[in-house]
Order: sequence, then structure tokens, then C-alpha cells
Amino acid sequence: MDPAPADSALAAGFDLSRLDAAFYADPFPVYRALREHAPVKRMADGSLFLTRWADLDRIYRDTKTFSSDKREEFRPKYGATPLYEHHTTSLVFNDPPLHTRVRRLIAGALMPRALAAMEPGLHALVARLLDAIEARGEADLIEDFAAAIPIEVIGNLLAVPVEERGPLRGWSLAILGALEPVVTPEAAARGNEAVTEFLDYLRSLVARRRARPGDPATDVLTRLIQGEADGERLTEAELLHNCIFLLNAGHETTTNLIGNGLELLLRFPDQRARLLAEPGLIATAIEEFLRYESSNQLGNRRVVAETEIGGVPVAAGTLVTLCIGAANRDPARFEEPERLDIARQPNRHLAFAGGAHMCAGMNLARLEGQIAIAAFLRRFPGYVPAGAPVRGGRARFRGFLSLPIRVA
Repeated sequence: MDPAPADSALAAGFDLSRLDAAFYADPFPVYRALREHAPVKRMADGSLFLTRWADLDRIYRDTKTFSSDKREEFRPKYGATPLYEHHTTSLVFNDPPLHTRVRRLIAGALMPRALAAMEPGLHALVARLLDAIEARGEADLIEDFAAAIPIEVIGNLLAVPVEERGPLRGWSLAILGALEPVVTPEAAARGNEAVTEFLDYLRSLVARRRARPGDPATDVLTRLIQGEADGERLTEAELLHNCIFLLNAGHETTTNLIGNGLELLLRFPDQRARLLAEPGLIATAIEEFLRYESSNQLGNRRVVAETEIGGVPVAAGTLVTLCIGAANRDPARFEEPERLDIARQPNRHLAFAGGAHMCAGMNLARLEGQIAIAAFLRRFPGYVPAGAPVRGGRARFRGFLSLPIRVA
């Protein structure tokens, strides 16, 4: 059967509010059909779903036409709830001046010298996790490895006491799960409860840090509390919600990067063999994992001035979904995009977004991914699956909840 008619029907029937199990397992056939047949896809609610790399790249760069402010979009979705307050106060869902102030404070603690200072501790953490896996002979790659690394790293950046980090992953999953295109009442309740509990915890942590400040060169929470020497400080709400954002964003996307990368090396043994033979390819391998299975699959913007996208007129007020997962496999940008190539160059993917909202922690995520995956592969070159992996079941964030493996 000619795949073109089937792809055309797939694109015509796509509805972001009605996704099935097959999409959650593998959305890329749908993304390919949309790119080819409906790259500027109008949804039933009037919003647009975009799948071409060039369209996303242009939108990321044009912050005057395309706003990240989510107040109008999230008000009917969440109502007057903790989730609404959180998502409309955090860095990622805001335009300048709040976005600029918070980003500058965070980025100042993630300069190359600060990252270099983190490396010894990161190597030691990974080694401890690998020792525990080796002692057992089996592991869940997510719980026992991929998720454990960023929780410790971000916890260290904010100087969260080790004994208080237990609830962080659960809070993160609940809050980010409520960012899905369709939010069930149960997911909304879990998300609101998580925001409330997280805020209660952070008020205590901030009070302790105000009483005993850390070194602002390495302690991001102290930097956020003190603000810039010659600038205004964050309000209490801005401070607390951007701490939640840091812990959530720094944890979820890096967990997915490490988990997706190690799963891809299981799925593509030729690429695993190549990385084992050429360990110097780890940096380009990380970029390819980010491109091929982007940790964050969807982004959103609101059109604030009449424009056009791909020749389609777009009115002010239109909501736009940016499909990063589709753009990163666009054949107009990437040669043989469905092929995993750990040596791919150039590889200007959009896994970290772009423009003013390019991920402030992207170099930290890269560092964590490179150290974690390289060390795991050195220690366990022959690791094998030990059961069926469990996907996260989300459209916005692509990763695994569980990935059981055995090691030799």
C-alpha cells in the first residue's frame, strides 16, 4: 500500500486533545505525517501545531511576535489554583523583565568555571551509583541511575539538605504531569497538592538560607535571595516558584536525556559498539540523543501581533504548539533524520529551544549526560534489558518511568 494516503489521513485526523496509546509509545510517524501534509495544523480549538524546524527556529527568535507569557492560556486551564500561580510565575513561561532577571541570576551560577568545579563531585556520585548497581547485578535505569543524578546535582545547586530530597522527584512528576495538553481532574489535583507542599517546604528552606547565606558564586538559592547588587530583588512568590521551576526543569529533562540515551544504545547496538570503540564521540552522541528522542517534545507560544507562519495568516491571540520532537527529525534540516548517528555533525537541534528562552542549564545537562552515559558504558558495556520498559505516558516530556536492565 502506498504510505502517502495513510500519512495524509493520519495528519488530517490528528487531535492533540485525543491522543492514543500508539502515539505515546511512538509519536514520530504522526509527526512525519504532519510535517509532510499539514505542517501548520489547525486544531479544533483554533490553535496551531507546528512541526517544521525552520518555523520553530524563527518563532524562538522572534520574541516580539511570539510571547511565552502563559496567563491567558493557563487561566481557563487551571483556574485560580496553585498550578496557575506556579506556571505563570516561573522563568520559562514569562517574557522580560521577569524572564531576564531570573535567567541572569541562574546563569551566573552556571558559568564554565562553576561547571568545572562540579565535575569531581559528579564523577564521584556516578561511581557510587554504578557500584550499587554492580553489587546487585541489575537495576532500574531510571530510579537507580538516571533520576538519581540530576536530583543530587540540582539539590546541591540549591543546597537542599540530602536528607530532605526524598519528595522532590514525586513533586516534580506531579507538577509537570499537569502540563499535558489535556489534564484530568486527578492529575490537576496531584499537581496542585505538589505545588502546595513544595511551597511549604521552600518557605522553610529560604528562611534558613536567609539566616545563614551560602556562597552566591555556587549557591543558586542564595543568588536568587540576594538578587543582583545593582538590581531589584525577586518577590517572595517569584523566588519560591522559580526554585520549583529549577528543581523540576533540571531534574526531568536530564533524567530523560540519560534514560533515553542508554535505551537508544540498547536499541541500536551498532551505535553502542561505535561509542565503545570511540569513547571520544560522547559529546556528539549526547547531541544526537537529544535530537533523536528530545526530552522535551512540545513548547508553546501566543501570537501577540498579526503574522504568518509558513504562508498561513495567523491572527493575534492565536496559541501555537511547537513540536520539538518533529522539528528535530525534519529532513529539510537533517540528513537521514530517522537514522541515529552518534557522530552526526552539524547537529543544530532544538532540544534546548532557542533564542532568548534557550535553556539556561543546557551545558549542565550536557555535562551530566556525558559523564553518566560514558561511565555507565565503560563499567557495563554489555548491559541488557531485564524486562519491558515503561514509558512516561506523556506527550510533552518523553522519557521512561522504568527501564529494567541486567549488567554483567
